[in-house]
Amino acid sequence: MGILNVTPDSFSDGGRFDNPRIALRQAAMMANAGAAIIDIGGESTRPGAKSVSDQEELDRVVPIIESVRAVSEVPISVDTSKPQVMRAAVAAGASMINDVYALQADGALAAAVELKVPVCLMHMRGEPRTMQDNPQYDDVVAEVASFLDSRIDACVAAGLSEDLIVVDPGFGFGKTHDHNVELLANLRQLRVRDRPVLVGVSRKATLGELTERTINERMPGSIAAAVVAVMQGADIIRAHDVQETVDALKVVQAVMKMGRKL
Repeated sequence: MGILNVTPDSFSDGGRFDNPRIALRQAAMMANAGAAIIDIGGESTRPGAKSVSDQEELDRVVPIIESVRAVSEVPISVDTSKPQVMRAAVAAGASMINDVYALQADGALAAAVELKVPVCLMHMRGEPRTMQDNPQYDDVVAEVASFLDSRIDACVAAGLSEDLIVVDPGFGFGKTHDHNVELLANLRQLRVRDRPVLVGVSRKATLGELTERTINERMPGSIAAAVVAVMQGADIIRAHDVQETVDALKVVQAVMKMGRKL
């Protein structure tokens, strides 16, 4: 899953792709590099990020989705928690919803049930503005798994097919660096109800803490984390550096495939 943030303030690439022409070129590059999904987001969810209005988010993402869909068949995911944006994005050509609030915002679950597209439910402690204010857990792996299980229950009860659900532990969303490492080390325990697992660790602060590298120097750490995640059972890797990540994961998949034969 290639990341395309059309925002001015995302933590890694804010302001780089908010021009529609440049965003379209980046989407094409990611698709050509092997991205199976392009994830388009119009509201930053970095720690401390401010919320934006429905209309502002619509103005950012809908034209990009329409432009990408006009020139490419690569599936598009919309990174949003707003029901109005979900509906408009799917109408414009998106075929997946990626929601950091796990469809907990007013009307979001009803919109997902109505749209009948795959949905990624992510765990987050708190909200972007406050999520990194001293997050604490008794057992982070068990608590994240329990939350994801409860959200699947809620979605199924509302009429969303369980087959459409993907889960995301939410690396960096209300977790310390140690929490993130523990989740990655125990990723197989987060395959709740055997639903596909999405992992997004690309360029995140934990990698900076581990490597002492700035955001733009974290590609090697991001690729290492992606490799570990897939070997621990991840199904989807959300990444900024698509070509490099795809190449690394081709090697991982070949090794894992051979290992199953022996």
